[in-house]
Amino acid sequence: MTAALARPTDDEVAQLDAWWRANNYLTVGQIYLQGNPLLRRPLEPGDIKPRLLGHWGTSPGLSLIYAHVSRLIRRTGQEAIYLAGPGHGGPALVAAGYLEGTYSEIYPAVSQDEAGVLRLFRQFSSPGGIPSHVSVTTPGSIHEGGELGYVLVHAFGSVMDNPDLLTIAVVGDGEAETGPLEGSWKGISFLNPTRDGAVLPILHLNDAKIAGPTVLGRKDPAEVRSLLEGHGYEVIEVTGDDLPGMHHRFAAALADAWSRIRAIQRAARDGEWDGKRPHWPMIILRSPKGWTGPDQVDGIQVTGTWRSHQVPLSGVKDNPEHLEILERWLRSYRPEELFDASGAPVDLVRGLAPDGDLRMSASPHANGGLLTRDLDLPDFRDYAVEVGTPGDSHAESTRRLGEMLRDVYRANPDRFRLFCPDETNSNRLGAVFEVSDRAFAERVTDADVAISRDGRVMEVLSEHNCHGWLEGYNLTGRHGMFATYEAFAMVSASQTVQHGKWLQEAKRLPWRAKVPSLNVLLTSTAWRNDHNGFSHQGPGLIQVVLTQRGDVARVYLPPDANCLLSVADHCLRSRSYINLIVIDKQPQLQWLTMEQATAHCAQGAGIWDWVGTDDGSTDPDIVLACAGDVVTMETVAAAQILKARLPKLKVRVVNVVDLMTLPRPKDHPHGMSSTRFTELFTDTVDVVFAFHGYPGAIHQLVHGRPDADRFRVRGFIEEGTTTTPFDMTVRNRASRYHLVMDAINNAKRLPRGAAELKAWCEQKLAEHEAYVVEHLEDMPEVRGWTLGDWAQQG
Repeated sequence: MTAALARPTDDEVAQLDAWWRANNYLTVGQIYLQGNPLLRRPLEPGDIKPRLLGHWGTSPGLSLIYAHVSRLIRRTGQEAIYLAGPGHGGPALVAAGYLEGTYSEIYPAVSQDEAGVLRLFRQFSSPGGIPSHVSVTTPGSIHEGGELGYVLVHAFGSVMDNPDLLTIAVVGDGEAETGPLEGSWKGISFLNPTRDGAVLPILHLNDAKIAGPTVLGRKDPAEVRSLLEGHGYEVIEVTGDDLPGMHHRFAAALADAWSRIRAIQRAARDGEWDGKRPHWPMIILRSPKGWTGPDQVDGIQVTGTWRSHQVPLSGVKDNPEHLEILERWLRSYRPEELFDASGAPVDLVRGLAPDGDLRMSASPHANGGLLTRDLDLPDFRDYAVEVGTPGDSHAESTRRLGEMLRDVYRANPDRFRLFCPDETNSNRLGAVFEVSDRAFAERVTDADVAISRDGRVMEVLSEHNCHGWLEGYNLTGRHGMFATYEAFAMVSASQTVQHGKWLQEAKRLPWRAKVPSLNVLLTSTAWRNDHNGFSHQGPGLIQVVLTQRGDVARVYLPPDANCLLSVADHCLRSRSYINLIVIDKQPQLQWLTMEQATAHCAQGAGIWDWVGTDDGSTDPDIVLACAGDVVTMETVAAAQILKARLPKLKVRVVNVVDLMTLPRPKDHPHGMSSTRFTELFTDTVDVVFAFHGYPGAIHQLVHGRPDADRFRVRGFIEEGTTTTPFDMTVRNRASRYHLVMDAINNAKRLPRGAAELKAWCEQKLAEHEAYVVEHLEDMPEVRGWTLGDWAQQG
C-alpha cells in the first residue's frame, strides 16, 4: 500500500491536478467575483466585488496538501482532520469543503450548481456572509485561523486519547515566528502511540508573510532541518513548483510520513515499543507564495513575494488591464473542464473526496460534540469538608478537589485529563497521581516521581501548550481542566478570548454540536503569593472573561472547599462555556456545610445571616458583600468587629459565588431577577463590596441596577510585593479594618461609638504596619483568626 501511495498513477495525478485547479479557481473566485461565477462570458467590471478582501498567497499550498491527504484517506481509510495554521487561507478550506459536498449538505443554499457557486463567492468576506479566515463556519475546522500560533497545540490536544485520528497541522512560516508555535513543537514529547493518535506537522514555507520575508523561509534549509530534528522529528522535504513533478514528490513524502506513523503505532500497540520517544515524521513543503497566480502586475514581481499575500490584483473594477489579468488567471485553471453545464463539479473532481464521514470537512472529530460522552462523575458530596461552626476550621480547598479529580481520572480513562504547567502538586491537586503519572515520552530517571510514558496528567511549563492542548481535547469531544497560577493565566489570555469567540459563533450554527466546556482553575492567587511577590499577583483573567458574551462566560469564586466541589461538578457537566474558577490553594477557613454550599451555589449568591446583625424585617444600615475567598474572610471579620463594637448597627452580609448573577437578566443568562437583587442588596442602602479582582469589574456588572453608584468596591489595585497574607489586603485597602471604616462612612444610620471605632481601625492599621516589619509575620489577632475570635477584637 505504501509503495502504491508513493507512486500515483497517471489517472490519479490527473485527478489530483483537476481537484487542485478546481480548488484554486474557487479560491480566487471567492476573493474577486460577485457575478459570472463560471466565466460563461468575458469578465466585466460589474462582476467584481466592490471590496476585495481575502488572502491568496498561502492558499495554493494548502489546497495541494488537502488534495493529497484526501487521496491518502481514500486509499487507506485513515480518519483525519485538517488544521490550517495559515488561517488566511480561509477560501481554500471553504472551497475544499464545497468540492467534497459537505458545504452544500450543511448550507443547502450553497448548492452544487452555478447558483451555488455564485452564492459561495458572494458570501465570502462579505456582510451577512462568512469570515475570510478558516473559522467556526468552515466545516471540518476546530481551529480559527486568526489564532496565529496555536495550530500545533490544538492538533496535539485533538489526538490525545484518540488513537485512530491523524491530525494534519499545517504551520505557516509567518506563524512559525510566534512564541506559542515555537514552544509547541515539543508536543511529541508527550504523545503515547499506544493510546494517542498522531499529528503530522507540515511546515509550509513560502518565504514571505504580509509585508516581508520570514525567518525560516530565509534560513539555510540545513539549519531549518537541524532545528526540527533537534525537536525530535524525522524531516521529509518537498520543494518546487513544477507540475506534475510536485504531485509525485508530495505523494511520496506523504506516503513516507504515513507509513512511519503507522509503523510507530503498530509497534507500540503490538507491545514492541522500546519506551523511547519515537521520531515522528513531519514534512517541510517549500512552494512559491501565490503559486499559479499572476507572475507580475504593472511590471512588479508578485508570485513568490509578499505582494501575493492578500489580493495580488487591486483596482480590478476600474483598471481594464487588471481585469484582463484576472480573467487570464481564472481561465488558466480551465474551469470548463472542472464544472459541468449545470455548474456542478465534474465526476473527476468529485471522485477525489473520501466517502461520508471520512471527508475531512465532514469528520465528526471536527464537530466534537457529536462524539462527546458524559463523564462518569463521582458524587462530589463524598469529598465534603466537615463544617461544624462556620469559620472555625481550616482546610486546603483545592486538595479536596484533587481527590475528586483523582476519581474522575479513574472512572474516565479515555476522556478526561488535567493540564497544568508543572504545578499540579503545588496547587494541591496531587491526588491525581494516585491513579495516573505525568505523561512523558522523553527519558525518565530513577529520581523522577510519577512520570512515565503511560501517564495522562499533562504537565509542561507552558501555559500556551496546556491551554491549547485542552482546547483541542475539548473541541474533539473530551473533557478536562486547565489549572495554573492566577497571574500566569494572563500568558495564555488571548487563547481564552479566541476560544470564547469560537464558542460564541458555534452557538449560532445549529449543525455545530455542543462540546465540553473549557474549565480553567486559577490558584496561587494575588492575595496569597506570600513568597513570589508582585509578579505573581494579578487577577486579570477575570476581567478578560467578563468581556466575553453572556452565553459563553462564567466566573465562579467559591469561598470554601464545599462550594468549590459543587461548582466543579457543575462545570464538568456543562457544555460550550468558558468556566473560570478562582480559589486559593492555601489553608483557608471553611464556612458552609455541603448541604448549605450546594444550595448557595445553586442560587449563586445569598445572605449569610449567621454573620450579620440584620434580621430582615427592614432594610439594613449597610450591606457588606464579598466575592472571593480571602476577601470573604475579611468581610466576615469586618462584620464581627461591627457586631462587637457597634451592635446596634444593622449589617447584612452577602456572599457571591457566581459572579454572573450580578448583571441584569437581559445582560447575562445567570443574572438574578430585580426582585432577588433587591432582596439581597436593597434598592437604596450602600453596599461595601470586597472583591477578589479589580474593583471596576463589579461596577461593570451592576451597571443598570438600582442606584448602582451606591456600590463601594474594594479589590486588587495593583499593590503587592513579597509580604504577609494580611498585609496584601492592607496594601490593597481591602482589609477588615478598611471595610469597617467604609461601613461607617457609608451607613445610612450610625449608632454612638462609630467615630471611636473608626479611630480604632486606623490605630490597628498603624500597629500592623509596625508589627510586620519587626516580626516578619502578621499580628496574632489576624494570624490564624477564626469566626469565634470576634469578641477579641475589642
